[in-house]
Amino acid sequence: MGLGDKAKHLAEEAEGKAKETKGKLTDDEAKEAEGKAQQSSANLKQAGDDAKDAFKK
Repeated sequence: MGLGDKAKHLAEEAEGKAKETKGKLTDDEAKEAEGKAQQSSANLKQAGDDAKDAFKK
């Protein structure tokens, strides 16, 4: 995987963490859940990146 994709997925994870934190601080359960889901999605994409990298070696 290219560094660009990895950077995008890390940024997506960070954005999800920020949403989750904002949801916790404002007592907004929907925003908190949205942030957790975004982090999960980013983590799955990162795992896919890692698997693709492993097969390239």
